[in-house]
Amino acid sequence: MDFGYPVLTLLILFPLVAACGLFFLRAPQVVRMYTFVVSVIELLLAVPLLGYKPNADFQFVERLDWVHQWNLEYFLGVDGISILMVWLTLAVLPLCVMCSWTYIGKRVKEFHFCLLFMTSAVLGVFCALDLVLFYVFWEAMLIPMYLLIAVWGGDDRKYASLKFFLYTLTGSTLLLAAIVAFRITGGTFAIPELMEQTFTFRFQFWAFLAMALAFAIKVPMFPFHTWLPAAHVQAPSAGSVILAAVLLKMGTYGFLRFCLPLTPAASEYFAPMMIAISIVSIIYGGAIALGQTDIKKLVAYSSVGHMGFVTLGIFLFNQRGVEGALFQMLNHGIVTGALFMMIGAVYERSHSRDIEKNMGLGKHMPAFMFFWGLMALASFGFPGTNGFVGEILVFVGAFQESIWLGMLCVPGALLAAAYMFRVSLKMAWGQPSSAKKWKDLNAREWVYLTIPAVFVFWIGLNPALFFKVIDPSVNKLLENFDKRKVAHLETEQPMQTAANDILGVLAGKK
Repeated sequence: MDFGYPVLTLLILFPLVAACGLFFLRAPQVVRMYTFVVSVIELLLAVPLLGYKPNADFQFVERLDWVHQWNLEYFLGVDGISILMVWLTLAVLPLCVMCSWTYIGKRVKEFHFCLLFMTSAVLGVFCALDLVLFYVFWEAMLIPMYLLIAVWGGDDRKYASLKFFLYTLTGSTLLLAAIVAFRITGGTFAIPELMEQTFTFRFQFWAFLAMALAFAIKVPMFPFHTWLPAAHVQAPSAGSVILAAVLLKMGTYGFLRFCLPLTPAASEYFAPMMIAISIVSIIYGGAIALGQTDIKKLVAYSSVGHMGFVTLGIFLFNQRGVEGALFQMLNHGIVTGALFMMIGAVYERSHSRDIEKNMGLGKHMPAFMFFWGLMALASFGFPGTNGFVGEILVFVGAFQESIWLGMLCVPGALLAAAYMFRVSLKMAWGQPSSAKKWKDLNAREWVYLTIPAVFVFWIGLNPALFFKVIDPSVNKLLENFDKRKVAHLETEQPMQTAANDILGVLAGKK
């Protein structure tokens, strides 16, 4: 689709170029207003994306030679799997600026530089169609996220930021190994071209393990989740919003963009393991969240459970499951992002995240509790909210595969209702009240909470438009997966044959 200018490149580069303009500003209030205006302009620049045509092809494609000798290309494009993540990333930026308006008081200029840099990197991840370009953006987002936690985080920020960095870097190293392997075997870094190629099961086996581990750390799946609660609790509000809304989705996006289309036979082979880990993540995340006294840590552990539903839907390999996974990716970003913004708002009043220090808000802060209650209902999938759409689709997909698999998901849903009701009831009517002298939401807080609330109802009551966008790409993904997943199965033991291949390469025989 040609709009006369490179839409995706402009969306990626504009925040980065605008970030450089921050160094010419001095007053913190001017920096905040400048970044907010940049975020609004970024949304306006994305208006051409509304012309996306619901089909299975990559659209808004930009393809140029980058390093010809290495066959590297500057290759961008979006389809139904990635375009919703692009819109989510674009929407998160102005919300992060607004929720940080009074929360961030030191190094304001550097903080907003990190927000803009992060936006460019994440947009690049969701738009890149060249493996090396994808990896460059994937690694680039590490720097601003590390700084957001390490510089503007809580008392244990150094521990949390280092843990986040080391976990993610470990996964990135494995991802790089898989990328090199695809180039050597497939002869190209172009993702659409690799999707058309056939790889042996032995190759897929090791490539899947490397990629899946990298993506599982990013999601994060149990038992690689331990960096997430620390990062969420120590990060400033905007850092937690970005982390929950878009960074975790990079992992599940990786499963959909790389593992299923490039390693279909290995994905089928490892599906029982991935489903089992997803179920454990759902139940474990909910059980641990139920016992938390820190509101932010409770929501952080809830993310482990919610993202477990996403990975479960992906590895069911049926239409309802994958649709549910994509809806959960979008809905979790909206709902959990809003919850973290509200935690930041109440922290500015109480200077504490303990449930016991934030009770009795219903009488003194009714507007706040309205939005909190709405997001709590959406979080555990109450009918009429966006959370219900994604969760019910994953449930349907699970029951289509096995009634027992579907039944194993039920405790996760019950735990989600239990921990959200527990914290919400205490915050609304718990005694003694902590909020007697607190002011209810101001105009800025009303704005940044109303926006996600609109999408909670829109997706929950009328999801047809979103189905129309994602269904062609989902159908194409599953059709290609079904055709190719059994084409490469071999009778040899994969571990033994793969090891023999590696030894042969080292010995110079292959």
